[in-house]
Amino acid sequence: MPEGDNVYRTARQLNDALAGSALTGCDIRVPAFATVDLTGRTVHEVVSRGKHLLARIGEDTLHSHLKMEGSWRLYRPGQRWGRPAFEVRVVLQTERWQAVGFLLAEVKVVPRSLEHELVAHLGPDLLGSDWDPDEAVRRLAAQPRAPIAVALLEQRNLAGLGNVYANELCFLRGMLPTRPVAEVDLSATVDLAHRLILANRDRPERTTTGDLRRGNRLWVYGRAGEPCRRCGTRIQHTRLGRTELELRETYHCPHCQT
Repeated sequence: MPEGDNVYRTARQLNDALAGSALTGCDIRVPAFATVDLTGRTVHEVVSRGKHLLARIGEDTLHSHLKMEGSWRLYRPGQRWGRPAFEVRVVLQTERWQAVGFLLAEVKVVPRSLEHELVAHLGPDLLGSDWDPDEAVRRLAAQPRAPIAVALLEQRNLAGLGNVYANELCFLRGMLPTRPVAEVDLSATVDLAHRLILANRDRPERTTTGDLRRGNRLWVYGRAGEPCRRCGTRIQHTRLGRTELELRETYHCPHCQT
């Protein structure tokens, strides 16, 4: 699943291409909104909120969520798409650009006045202008028995972290993903989460190690069975969650994390 920094960059790219332009075409290929046509309306801005994308068009908001497989791509009018047409969920066209949403997990169009209802459940946005670390700590602390990795991934606590950041944060803070929230220094963890995602916000090559070379960018995520970069112990892989749908992939070093 894309992390908040991916979604932030996607919003910025779409905003740079579309903002201030009127749509010359609109094709929403989702049954509930297939009859909605935003052609002729001006794209005011495209913003991210956690992992949600909000395109403010005329008096409406086009909301999309990428989840595991979704993406937005920009093409020039008439340019061949890089993915098959059956994966397309939304096409927004201006005189200069086509913005194509592929395999979007969620697509909704609502009046701007109701936009807040789409994201009201989210906790403080790590990349938002209104980022509130104290509120993020308060929300996390309300689940004292939850495993810290699960709590960090709960978007109602703080918005923008995915599996990569949750696992890397646990390693950098020296704590097992299963450590209960009540036993975690939440202020330090939230502060590090903000600094990490902010440092990676403007670059496509995410790194938590400080090394941008391929294969060297992460400490533990996706490295099951490989040696820890600090101590050489083999990285272990587990899954956390109460149900199959809630299972989270976790990676940790049994020596560096307790």
